[in-house]
Amino acid sequence: MKQLLTWQTLLPICLTLGLAPFYPEPHIIGKIRWVAGGAVGMGYMDWFDLLLHGLPWALLVASFFINKKKE
Repeated sequence: MKQLLTWQTLLPICLTLGLAPFYPEPHIIGKIRWVAGGAVGMGYMDWFDLLLHGLPWALLVASFFINKKKE
């Protein structure tokens, strides 16, 4: 059985869920800037939101390194 979470399936997930909403800037970028600025005023919902938008990117990076190890 072929691996389910390959980069071919994770990339569209990252580009949609990982970046949505797109306007005025990708949501994950705003959250990362907020954390880099000290995360002042971030509540539990904001951290959960960061986790949900960042998880596809983390899986994509992990998938890349796992596949590199197999080669």
